[in-house]
Amino acid sequence: MAKKEETVSMIDTLAEFKELKNIDKDTMISVLEESFRNVIAKMFGTDENYDVIINPEKGDFEIWRNRVVVADDQLEDSNLQLTLTQAREIDPDCEVGEEVTDEVHFAKFGRRAILNLRQTLASKILELQKDSLFAKYKDRIGTIIAADVYQVWKKEILLLDDEGNELLLPKSEQIPTDFYRKGETVRAIVQRVENINNNPKIILSRTDKVFLQRLFELEVPEINDGLITIKAIARIPGERAKVAVESYDDRIDPVGACVGMKGSRIHGIVRELRNENIDVINYTSNISLFIQRSLSPAKITSIRVNEEEHKAEVSLRPEEVSLAIGKGGLNIKLACMLTEYTIDVFRDIDSVDEEDIYLDEFSDEIDSWVLDILKNTGCNTAKNVLTMDRAELIERTDLEESTIDEVLAVLAAEFEDEENA
Repeated sequence: MAKKEETVSMIDTLAEFKELKNIDKDTMISVLEESFRNVIAKMFGTDENYDVIINPEKGDFEIWRNRVVVADDQLEDSNLQLTLTQAREIDPDCEVGEEVTDEVHFAKFGRRAILNLRQTLASKILELQKDSLFAKYKDRIGTIIAADVYQVWKKEILLLDDEGNELLLPKSEQIPTDFYRKGETVRAIVQRVENINNNPKIILSRTDKVFLQRLFELEVPEINDGLITIKAIARIPGERAKVAVESYDDRIDPVGACVGMKGSRIHGIVRELRNENIDVINYTSNISLFIQRSLSPAKITSIRVNEEEHKAEVSLRPEEVSLAIGKGGLNIKLACMLTEYTIDVFRDIDSVDEEDIYLDEFSDEIDSWVLDILKNTGCNTAKNVLTMDRAELIERTDLEESTIDEVLAVLAAEFEDEENA
């Protein structure tokens, strides 16, 4: 009796467990029945002659065994057959060849059978939970979720959602300035869901550009309503981003709507992204104009576009070059990412001082690879280099301080010689 009560209690526990893990009633009944049948099949070699009935309302179960009646001296398999004498104890009117059904009490199978049942159930329920978790988050890829930090490791953070499911935020998917402690809430998008050997792994991201897009959808009602569309996003996480937007209603200014009154809408996004600078620009299908807008705040004087090779050459006044390139080359890098064009920046020749000297003239005194690096920063002449701040020059070229000092000395000496002459 104690064993039967133990089994029934086990089903009650599973019923509570089902509520917690969101396993529906039909699935749980199916799992219970299959688990009982697996144990019976292991014990008797087959479960085909058994009927398992689960009563979820009552929280109990019934097992009925169907056996064929044989003569008392012809019993071969007590699981499939029973003697006429045994059968008449169940049904006094039965005859040889008929089928007799009797109830089987699972607890009488012994403690080992009960233990096997528990192990089988635990395994199947775990498998169900994994399938459910995989399906749930597979449908949520690209959406923002909030989860609490449970463990912080060197290469990733373990988070728990509101149902206690484990999620991972790798270091590579964190903004460089992200810092979290246990118990803090993190917002990120579900980037991908892996399922290796039926072991689902949910990977989150805060650096994916889709995360930035979802934040805009949350903060800007016009985007959520479909009045404004985000056409392209370029992002260097934690540093800077460019977002191209387009409005389908001429009465709506897409840039103004995204930024909000005094930046009210974009400030929330900037804070979430650890003060990442965000430039919002008007999208246009005119690629020349789009490239010009992408290089904002710099103003170009001319542009030449090669659509076949996805390349563009832009000319700017000398004072605009540094704006086009941006600190650490971020502005031009983002412009290339946003437009999907390779953009080469040149100083406007008409703006060059007549007394200035092109850097190529110094190839005898300065290594050609150094000259190439200088030209890649937008400096094509000696005065371009000399008028730039030394610290900024070092940062942009990533050259040794001693190399920069030698270059500056060579260039400055040329003009001193001209003045002396």
